[in-house]
Amino acid sequence: MNPPSTSGARARLETIVKAYDVRGIVGDALTDEVVEALGASFADEVGAAGGRIVVGHDMRDSSPGFAEAFARGATARGADVVAIGLCSTDQTYFASGSMQAPAAMFTASHNPASYNGIKFSRAGAQGISLDTGLAAIRDRAGDYLDGGIPPVAEPGRIERVDVLADYARHLRSLVDLGGIRPLKVVVDAGNGMGGLTVPAVLGEAAGLPALPLEIVPLYFELDGTFPNHEANPLDPANLVDLQRAVVEHGADLGLAFDGDADRCFVVDERGAAVDPSAVAAIVALREIARVRALGEDEPTVIHNVITSRFVPETIEAAGAVAVRTRVGHSLIKGRMAETGAVFGGEHSAHYYFRDFWGADNGMLAAMHVLAEFGSQPAPLSRLAARFTPYALSGEINSTVEDVPAAYTRIVEAFTGRAEFDELDGLTATGLTSGDEPFWWFNVRPSNTEPLLRLNVEGEDAATMAAVRDEVLALIRA
Repeated sequence: MNPPSTSGARARLETIVKAYDVRGIVGDALTDEVVEALGASFADEVGAAGGRIVVGHDMRDSSPGFAEAFARGATARGADVVAIGLCSTDQTYFASGSMQAPAAMFTASHNPASYNGIKFSRAGAQGISLDTGLAAIRDRAGDYLDGGIPPVAEPGRIERVDVLADYARHLRSLVDLGGIRPLKVVVDAGNGMGGLTVPAVLGEAAGLPALPLEIVPLYFELDGTFPNHEANPLDPANLVDLQRAVVEHGADLGLAFDGDADRCFVVDERGAAVDPSAVAAIVALREIARVRALGEDEPTVIHNVITSRFVPETIEAAGAVAVRTRVGHSLIKGRMAETGAVFGGEHSAHYYFRDFWGADNGMLAAMHVLAEFGSQPAPLSRLAARFTPYALSGEINSTVEDVPAAYTRIVEAFTGRAEFDELDGLTATGLTSGDEPFWWFNVRPSNTEPLLRLNVEGEDAATMAAVRDEVLALIRA
């Protein structure tokens, strides 16, 4: 690669290298030249000269070209690239774990079509953040953009491998769906990678035996322009088509995947969204029961600061240890490794599994829900209600010009009425007594935007709404 003719290469890298991944607008800060430099730098950071790096990509128009540019940079520095082609993000985790090789996935997840990005893993699907190597990758890539990538004596090679069938078999080995009652399931892939993985894992596309599932596909065509709706199920507007289809088809439930299919959202038979905290509690119970039956007396389960209070209550009632942690992909992965946790759940619908190298896997979470739901006769709405006893606000974002001032107003207003902790942003837990209903809220400043993110939970809807409205008034004053 020749040195670039334009200036500002390092400034471009600063804008696209985020806390846990690379993310930017295609053709602006994110170009083939930048990606090639990042490929070379990543190979250096993980010591891949003479070894292997897995490279996969989603269905965005720019993804195949970026994957090739990354491979050029990595092979120039001596790494052999295992190109697995079109895949979900959790497929790259599978390849990284099963091959014990570092991996790079080209995706912008749920972001609009104009974006792309890279999710990095060390061997064994270990996460990489700014503090654990991403900053070094960024800085070295800047050097390569300034001065060119120095080739090594023995450049690497590119091998193309299809891991989809092995991935599907591995997930089937972790959750047995063969004995559940027949279920009709609408799946909205959002034109993302779920359109590839769902037929392989839940259907027969990978050559596996049929399951007692009737899959009704919605937007399974791989299309990185997202012609139907954004592949971001966290936004309720993007669940509307799935909710309507579940009711129209008389389905038992619906599943919605984001663009790179590493997150899964669940809709019940009435079309109502099932809270991700309820999913976390359901999966936690299953994983706790499984490992306790194998002799693990006090397994650990991770949950972040904005999951429902019912999640740690469920974990502890099942005889496990609940560990509360900050929000964030790499942070959760790190805590999974540190504690040996069997499972980790985030309210954003990321679910992490020890038996999947501590990485997150939305498909695996969906399979646990199908297994639990399909082993009992009640409708999903009734099962979900058991795991959603409290009232949650959902995350509410407010644009705030002076974030520290808003933060201070909140602290002053609730001093004497709540206990505070600052594990992640500010969490205030009400100093309630007697028959007073409990409440808590968390306010987290965004790392990249002038936003405050609010989550509130109350023992009942009225309590939650009162706290929510008071805190929002303080934020937006």
